[in-house]
Amino acid sequence: MSTTPSIPSDPALYDRIESSFLRQGMMQHLGARLERVARGEVELTLPFSNKVTQQQGSFHGGAMGALADIAGGYAGLTTAPDDSEVATVEYKINFLASKIGGTLHAIGRVSKSGRRLIITTADVTHVADDGARTLCAIMQETLAVVPKKY
Repeated sequence: MSTTPSIPSDPALYDRIESSFLRQGMMQHLGARLERVARGEVELTLPFSNKVTQQQGSFHGGAMGALADIAGGYAGLTTAPDDSEVATVEYKINFLASKIGGTLHAIGRVSKSGRRLIITTADVTHVADDGARTLCAIMQETLAVVPKKY
């Protein structure tokens, strides 16, 4: 399990995604981290804390969904024009497992990138403290390419 982001193979692309990611107040509040950026693929992690739990003590589905949405969104952004951002139009997520402790890893991938719409997927995997991995959620998402406003 990675504890620090990998050295980016494309520093300009990494910087573009990181500058947008750092503007995400919710992701910062929850403690999410940007781990890896490549064209068409982004990996995020979210450590377990009381900020991301539901009433039974496991990771909240909303936290998993947000992490999947952001990972897929940033994967899509890696293929969008430099003067653009992306906005989620819709996503569908299947929750497969509920876990306590450890860290969630979300890998977003671009399935198809067009001028106006980008289709992505994301897998959310739980990594336990002993290294055991369990797929917790899978998502498919549609993004709209929108003008960058900052």
